[in-house]
Amino acid sequence: MNVIKKVFAVLAMSAMGSAALAQAPANFILEVVGFEDGADIPVRFTQAAEGAAPGGGTSPELSWVNVPEGTQSFVVNMVDLDFAPNRGTKTQVHWVVWNIPGDATGLAEGQPAGDQLPNGASQISATGRVYRGPGAPATRPRHHYLFEVYALATTINVTATDDPIATRDAVMAAMEGHVLAKSVYMGRFHRPQ
Repeated sequence: MNVIKKVFAVLAMSAMGSAALAQAPANFILEVVGFEDGADIPVRFTQAAEGAAPGGGTSPELSWVNVPEGTQSFVVNMVDLDFAPNRGTKTQVHWVVWNIPGDATGLAEGQPAGDQLPNGASQISATGRVYRGPGAPATRPRHHYLFEVYALATTINVTATDDPIATRDAVMAAMEGHVLAKSVYMGRFHRPQ
């Protein structure tokens, strides 16, 4: 009889665990289309791409799923973690995009230069109002490029200045207290020899 009670107890706990798991919200997930998380970034998305303007490149497609309820906007931040290792994510600005509409599911490949993207979002990088692709030198180890996307419970009131670091800092400060979720994706790159 004790064995039967134990079996029923295990089955009951298992059923409760499954119900609890079914109700848990799914993780907010970012994907950078064109390469696996942690893999080498294809040359076409870098400053080394044929025809790329100095400090330019073609932005990769970004997509995200499982957006938290109440999301009003998104922020994308791309940094080179190896450019100035002791500064963490407060290093060279490769790309910051803010006020991406809350119903967006990503950014298409090849976003145009300019103060505003077609979806109304603002952007900046160390190159200007444009995506700045990876550009680590061929003579150095591969650099690690971090793509971050934040889901926010609000839009933020930040105007880009001519100082990309100050603008990024203003975006990050305006996000405080409004982040619903964050997802990251990593790629590696150095120029071909």
